[in-house]
Amino acid sequence: MTPSTAEHAQMSVEDFEQIAHHAPETVRLEFINGRLEVKAMPDGAHGEMLMWLIRQCMQQRPELNLMPERGVKAEAYRKGRARTDAVLAPLGHFTAHHEWSDTDGILMAVEITSSDADTNQRDRIDKPIGYAAAGIPVYLLIDRDDDTVTVFSDPKGGAYQQRPSYPFGEAVELPAPVGITLDTEELKQFAG
Repeated sequence: MTPSTAEHAQMSVEDFEQIAHHAPETVRLEFINGRLEVKAMPDGAHGEMLMWLIRQCMQQRPELNLMPERGVKAEAYRKGRARTDAVLAPLGHFTAHHEWSDTDGILMAVEITSSDADTNQRDRIDKPIGYAAAGIPVYLLIDRDDDTVTVFSDPKGGAYQQRPSYPFGEAVELPAPVGITLDTEELKQFAG
């Protein structure tokens, strides 16, 4: 988060957490770049893609959990609150965590684009910045608009240094510490 954004935030992180805590279950709220964001509820294809990824992670790295819908403290100095589609971490990592987890120990954050108007800004611009600033080693973006998988990695200075993108159908290597190869052929059935 830039200093000017922090100075002009809509509210404090504490106020956001109170609002998010009392929001109905049908609403998913995030606090990104000092702005309150409403994240679209996932559709069926979004859920199927997430289950595809969960199966691949469980088969290749059974000592890790891909935890859906995890709230994380993102951005520089943990001033943002992102509701990930999923995060990858060691088994039992979140046992003592509350709604919003520090990113220490998280190996990968995952987002699958939605059909809402904010997905470009949120998933392609703001979240890579926030996740890199929070030190999450890998950010996996499954982009349903252009049928690609983008692997953001090597966070330094608040930005990911690597960001290769692959069309659905190609094998995708997720770098250390994830160490998983995704067979994305199945994602073609969800291509737009």
